[in-house]
Amino acid sequence: MTAGGAPITVIGSANLDYIVRVPTAPGPGETVLAGAMRKSPGGKGANQAVAAARLGGTVRFVGCVGDDDDGALLLRELRAEGVDSAEVEVITGEHTGLAIVAVEDSGENSIVVVPGANFALTATRVTRVVRRRAGGGLVVLQGEVQPRIIAAAATAARESGSRFVLNLAPFVELDSDVLATCDPLVVNESEAAAITGRPVGSVGSAHEAARQLLERARSVVITLGARGAVWADADGAGVVPAPAVDRVVDTTGAGDAFVGALAVRLAQGAGLRSAVELGVRAGTYAVARDGAQSSYAMSGELVDVAAGA
Repeated sequence: MTAGGAPITVIGSANLDYIVRVPTAPGPGETVLAGAMRKSPGGKGANQAVAAARLGGTVRFVGCVGDDDDGALLLRELRAEGVDSAEVEVITGEHTGLAIVAVEDSGENSIVVVPGANFALTATRVTRVVRRRAGGGLVVLQGEVQPRIIAAAATAARESGSRFVLNLAPFVELDSDVLATCDPLVVNESEAAAITGRPVGSVGSAHEAARQLLERARSVVITLGARGAVWADADGAGVVPAPAVDRVVDTTGAGDAFVGALAVRLAQGAGLRSAVELGVRAGTYAVARDGAQSSYAMSGELVDVAAGA
């Protein structure tokens, strides 16, 4: 084990985000004028890899990009952040994944993702990488890859003795054996509702949903935005409140900041509550800044967040 803990293998999407600032997101048939547009590295997989690396994790990223300028930019950024990108495949003739992100003045966002090269990732390659390189560490996935990729990674993680962390965002249907491997399953309120079939809109209902999901997964985390996060495992359950922020600037990628931080703390051998505490602080830090990866904290920058600054 290195100083940063057990190795973290993040498997998932890498997108270039096209971010536009709007007063409010357009409704059906409506046109709105954006105040600005900028491009920024994104994708849930790459975001979580960068978030973990910035907090000292030993991180490798497994995914695909196209043979275009966007793909080259994403690879440069991953390497600059200290993420091992040797397992990122460049797909000839395919465009790099992209996301159109509309950020409202309130900080809330609406996102449309075009997967592109992300869907060229194969179960065979994921299985090979996990078996060869992830033994004893963490394997982290999200819902922005095809369900068969998630299933293959879960199987390979079990067989290699790796801890499987799944952020099921966006929600996709998965077999029960995949959910049973999750340690933890990380979802937000809407994703928890999609799995349980019951609305989740409060801390109390999140606790109830976590108890239900604990019957299907090894451990569970439900993120609640400004209210923090609820967790549950075999040793107990609880809620970690989020520190207050003066102003929410941009919620894009805040959930990925949470998952990356959680993975780092778990890789260091901490319990789930401690991991959720760091995740909440990382997510809180991110929402007060623009962008996804550009908003993520370095280790020392979370001290003030912990104090409620």
